[in-house]
Amino acid sequence: MRRRSAIVRLDGQQVGTLVEAGRQVTFVYDAQWLARADAVPVSVTIPLRTEPYATEGLHPFFENLLPEGWLLELATRKLKISKDDAFGLLLSTCADCVGAVEIVPSENAADGGRDE
Repeated sequence: MRRRSAIVRLDGQQVGTLVEAGRQVTFVYDAQWLARADAVPVSVTIPLRTEPYATEGLHPFFENLLPEGWLLELATRKLKISKDDAFGLLLSTCADCVGAVEIVPSENAADGGRDE
């Protein structure tokens, strides 16, 4: 079973981990983030809690970060990623997406998530 993971950041701060195992995708907040007095959720649909959020495929919040329309066509063609590989698209396109949320592949997290 293929297993991929990513670090989820909010305004540059690590807040949790996203893991894909087969069709199941799990998001869990980091204990250090939850312990902060100023901790906020990444989305109103994913409130702060210690228990993981497990979904079949991507949680709708993360799915909404993906490119759509002509940008999806361009991204899938250029990156050679299937339109059906939502987690792969998230890993490839959301390190610097619009807004405060960043999705960084776990293997790139130590270098700030940038491939240079």
